[in-house]
Amino acid sequence: MSQLSTLQVYLRAIGQLRRERWLAGSLAGSGVLVACVQLAEPILFGRMVDTLATGSGAFGVIALWALFGLVGIAASAVTAIASDRLAHRTRLASMSEAFSRAITLPVSYHAEKGSGTVIRTLLAGSDALFGLMLSALREQLTAITGLILLIPTALSLDARMTAVLAGLGAVYFALNTFVIRKTRAGQAEVEAHSGSLFGRVGDVIGNVTVVQSYARLRLEMEALGTLTENLLRAQYPVLTWWGVLSVLTRTAATITMVIVFATGALLAQAGEITVGEIVSFAAFAGLMIGQLDRLAGFVNAIFRQTPTLRNFFALLDAQGEVADTPGARALPQPVRGHVRYRGVSYRFPGSDQGVFDIDFEARPGETVALVGPTGSGKTTTLALLQRLRAPDAGVIEIDGQDVAATTLASLRDATAVVFQEAGLFSRSIAENIRVGRPGASDAEVADAALRAEAADFIARKPGGYGFVIGERGTALSGGERQRLAIARAVLKNAPVLILDEATSALDPATEARIKRAIDALRANRTTLIIAHRLSTVADADRILVMDGGRIVEQGRFAELVAKGGLFAELVAEGQIHEPAP
Repeated sequence: MSQLSTLQVYLRAIGQLRRERWLAGSLAGSGVLVACVQLAEPILFGRMVDTLATGSGAFGVIALWALFGLVGIAASAVTAIASDRLAHRTRLASMSEAFSRAITLPVSYHAEKGSGTVIRTLLAGSDALFGLMLSALREQLTAITGLILLIPTALSLDARMTAVLAGLGAVYFALNTFVIRKTRAGQAEVEAHSGSLFGRVGDVIGNVTVVQSYARLRLEMEALGTLTENLLRAQYPVLTWWGVLSVLTRTAATITMVIVFATGALLAQAGEITVGEIVSFAAFAGLMIGQLDRLAGFVNAIFRQTPTLRNFFALLDAQGEVADTPGARALPQPVRGHVRYRGVSYRFPGSDQGVFDIDFEARPGETVALVGPTGSGKTTTLALLQRLRAPDAGVIEIDGQDVAATTLASLRDATAVVFQEAGLFSRSIAENIRVGRPGASDAEVADAALRAEAADFIARKPGGYGFVIGERGTALSGGERQRLAIARAVLKNAPVLILDEATSALDPATEARIKRAIDALRANRTTLIIAHRLSTVADADRILVMDGGRIVEQGRFAELVAKGGLFAELVAEGQIHEPAP
């Protein structure tokens, strides 16, 4: 997808207000009203000065001026309050939309971007969106309307004085255009360095135990310092140019005010302009300077925030590798769990690795184990069943229905997965188990924990099922985390069960408990297992031996050992190993 231009970014940001278009339109009208009032006040002020000088009709002008002032104050107050609330609501709605998109994107996206970068994109983007929308609703339209109406209004009073104001506008425009061109590339570089910095922070915080264990505190701080220096090195020139712009525009504004009064004095001496009109033009100049400052600040903010918003919208537009196809159907109920791979191949983009010509079936209630060396394609094979990736060729079926033509929701409902890494949230034990079925009752949660052999350790925790387990379950042992993951799968009660090395790296006593829990979980389910434990695969109905992305052997345990092929070698070498006694 081509990169959005600054104008496209701005229009899309304003387009977020479509959720409440009628209110946004009303606030725009209120902004126009405020601009008209602001423009009328200098004229009335000048006429009041002239009437005071002549001594007649002053009170009428004063009353009209006061009325306009009150209307302007009321309209400004309503616009400010309502705009703030609307911008906040829109920001949170947009952030929720971005969050929803982020959690549906494939793991490969998050691996490429980094969790810290994704989080920064989501938060910084929504904040930039809020600032842009609030400024647009409160100030931008008022400033633009005021500037558009100011020149013809001023011309109706005196063309020569108007020329001075027009000169000021031209100087502001030229200076801002010059600085924007000078800083555009630098601001993009700033955003890139910011992404790297936040990506590094997220990476280190997510692996803080490794950092501490390997005494990398100093090295990580030095690396962060280097990234910070790179960010500042890119940011300083940008900040310098904006500082220079501020000085130059202030200088231009001061010179303009001097010229306005000097020109007015000359014209007044010639009797070609009144004192009140000079006062009006001075007020026009002050109004114009204020509006130009606001508008220039707004434009500058757009250009500064364009890289941030561009990344935010890129996140919103990011497409998952797999999505529901047009006309996708839910799996027919009840799902029996008959899984069939027919000539399935998948090659990783830009690589010669993948899986090729995978062909097997797992009948309802059967257990099929996938074994093989690291990188042989086991995990990829099962990822294709879950549609975490889409095959390049072949068909995968559940109960005779192509999963490619199946809704993702019904497919995921039909499968339960227990990973090697439990994948727990920093929430209560009950909430983590309920991930399997959010609407489950307390009794059903307790029953799932009992069947997963987790009830005993849960009872010992402070607060029991209300105990908060910490980020990624750090308040639990490895075996406790794994039993919660199994309880989650038990509660889901899906007809197809996927076990991805769920018993690896556990002590013997814990492994025995996990093995019993998994055996209970496998009952009456189609089970697909990736495992290295001999005890896990020994009683499988079928073992698929994979190598180089292909199934090179298949059969029962005894058959494969007797065959003397790759499986027998893995057993002999200990890669398919006995559980510890």
